[in-house]
Amino acid sequence: MRAMSKGVLGAVLAALVVVGAGTAAGAVGDGAGDPAGAVAGGEAAGGEADLAHHGHVSLWDGRVGVWLVTENHGPSDVADATVRLAFSAPMAGGQELPPGCLWSSARVVSCRTGALPDGGAAGELALDLRTLGRPQELTVDVSTAWRAGGVDRNSFNDRHRVLVLATGDPYVF
Repeated sequence: MRAMSKGVLGAVLAALVVVGAGTAAGAVGDGAGDPAGAVAGGEAAGGEADLAHHGHVSLWDGRVGVWLVTENHGPSDVADATVRLAFSAPMAGGQELPPGCLWSSARVVSCRTGALPDGGAAGELALDLRTLGRPQELTVDVSTAWRAGGVDRNSFNDRHRVLVLATGDPYVF
């Protein structure tokens, strides 16, 4: 049963990432600065919502630790979002992820944030992963892969590239 529910969760998250990527790639405006932003079900997209990801990453002895909080600076609520963590080095296979997260590849983890009210934050996401080998450094790209409707005109605070050295020190973003 557990394997089946993981498979279902994986399929749902993968679909959300694909749908979100397609929506972002195909979004167009009406020429007056108002995004078209139609979402599944034909509903108009929500208003503007400024998502931000903050936290830190550490690398030590072939392990990567990621601690992340996603916030919504508003002015509108976000029903759901997906944060994407892309590593420059592959991770070892067979690792469990927290609920709401899935492996997109050996180098990419996608995690659902859940609802983000205006001025609210998602609970802390903590990952403790093993790398394939023992890299002396790696980069982690943190970005919003998908958000349920809305427009984020300030994407600078939800996209980060972090260079992490294998010192065990936290590199803050």
